[in-house]
Amino acid sequence: MGKTGQSTVDLNSPSEVKQATPFEDLDHYTSHTDDEKEKDVPERGSWKGKFDFLLSCIGYAIGLGNVWRFPYLCGKNGGGAFLIPYFTTLVFAGIPLFLLETSLGQYTSVGGLGVWKLMPMMKGVGLAAVVLSFWLNIYYIIIIAWALYYLFNSFKSELPWQSCDNPWNTDRCFSNYSLTDTTNLTSAVTEFWERNMHQLTSGLEEPGEVRWPLAGTLALAWVLVYFSIWKGVEWTGKVVYFSATYPYFMLFILFFRGVTLPGAKEGVLFYITPDFNKLMKSEVWLDAATQIFFSYGLGLGSLIALGSYNSFNNNVYRDAIIVCCINSFTSMFAGIVIFSIVGFMSYITKKPIQELAASGPGLAFLAYPQAVTQLPMSSLWAILFFSMLMMLGLDSQFCTVEGFITALMDEYPMVLRKRKKLFILVVCIISYIIGFSNITQGGLYVFKLFDYYSASGMCLLFLVFFETVSISWLYGAERFYQNIEEMIGYRPCAWWKWCWLVFTPLICLGVFTFSAIEMTPLTLGKYVYPAWGQGIGWVMALSSMVLVPGYIIYMFLSTKGSIRQRWHKMTTRQDENITEPDNGLTRQPSQMGSMGEASV
Repeated sequence: MGKTGQSTVDLNSPSEVKQATPFEDLDHYTSHTDDEKEKDVPERGSWKGKFDFLLSCIGYAIGLGNVWRFPYLCGKNGGGAFLIPYFTTLVFAGIPLFLLETSLGQYTSVGGLGVWKLMPMMKGVGLAAVVLSFWLNIYYIIIIAWALYYLFNSFKSELPWQSCDNPWNTDRCFSNYSLTDTTNLTSAVTEFWERNMHQLTSGLEEPGEVRWPLAGTLALAWVLVYFSIWKGVEWTGKVVYFSATYPYFMLFILFFRGVTLPGAKEGVLFYITPDFNKLMKSEVWLDAATQIFFSYGLGLGSLIALGSYNSFNNNVYRDAIIVCCINSFTSMFAGIVIFSIVGFMSYITKKPIQELAASGPGLAFLAYPQAVTQLPMSSLWAILFFSMLMMLGLDSQFCTVEGFITALMDEYPMVLRKRKKLFILVVCIISYIIGFSNITQGGLYVFKLFDYYSASGMCLLFLVFFETVSISWLYGAERFYQNIEEMIGYRPCAWWKWCWLVFTPLICLGVFTFSAIEMTPLTLGKYVYPAWGQGIGWVMALSSMVLVPGYIIYMFLSTKGSIRQRWHKMTTRQDENITEPDNGLTRQPSQMGSMGEASV
């Protein structure tokens, strides 16, 4: 992409099409000194390969939730019948929001803060997204650190959680999973998780010591993240060719192994057999909606950042549909893989499948490690699974970090863009240090606190609701549709516009309300979090949510003029009605809106 203030044609782009000019570059009526300063701003960068953006979105959207949350929800909520509320939410909210965020980024060619120059008073949405992604970057990578710990422990002839002959095992340990009565007993897998990796304390009030092996794997995870994004999107575009495709190779290998195991058929049938009676429960629809919002990574500003590196005429509409379809297909396919393994464990333990089906870390670090101990060449299958888990988490992590970095660098290009590698390094180091709270002996309790409050469903839904309303009602859905038409050359189906205007905000509001009503005090097993711990959690949750109304109030109080004049300035695009200082003339927006007019 050309430097700031120069032609918007990217001569290095393989398609040589028009690029969107970043918003900070729109005012060409500033002083000569400002023009000279803008020329010193380093190039922002853009995707170079044909599939860079597509694979980056796939890698970002397809993460741990596709493997360890969707299959569990599907089995729990009526099997194949769960696909009805899932795809309903996908069509009414998932795809419209995915299209909205990627289109916003592509049209404005800036990160999650700069796009709100379309609707200045709603910049709090962008600020909240930055805070949310900051919290998420700290604790999501902990799962990658766990996966690396298990991965390194898998390179042994006998897996350390395969027997009870280890120093950390207790007298209550058992490794014979065909036992019918395991009351007052603890499996070898559970003892490895609690007593080896975590050395778990009794609660949040006992943080204990830092688990240095986990500090090492966490450091390695951050090193991998740093070197995935340190050179900009041109480099990241190459990394995703491996990071986004490797999990699929592993899934297919695990699929062919899983379906050949005894009991796999019963497990898969449990997963896909519909129970339509469960559709009458509101909990099922709530689970479907929250799964869509979680698995698509909406509201964090990362999709805006990824879209902002596109060429202006990229068919973002087509790409959004493709990514959403691949995401949902991957979730369903992963369910077959997981439930074939769960069916096998049911065959071994003689326990019902619904009792063995687990979600989240319970599936990845307890249920699956237990299953591989029953397989020949168990170390090989453990290595394949945990390497897949690591890669699934890694590309989601570095895309989220990229979204955080892009938002801040586009907001302060003169200061940060020149020092990009140093800035990314500082962000990684700070996040790593704060992450130490999650890898002490009581770190699992802190992790659960982060997961439940800091980037929880309520925060995301609150944020996404205002994001949708800001564009569809305040900026104008029809106006934004015209912007998309300018980019791709035709109008998308009118359905998505109606979703932005009506259905998506209603779903966000409805799910937010249900989540608030059904919110219960946080627990981990039998441990109930103390009031002060939940208070810390609410501080983390509100740290992002208050920024939306807070910024509106701040802008109203800091803007001069009458109430009508303030409202006009707060809701008017900042590239419109720019007055030339020399002659007082008003420059109207170009026909291309905020875009440059260099010919192709």
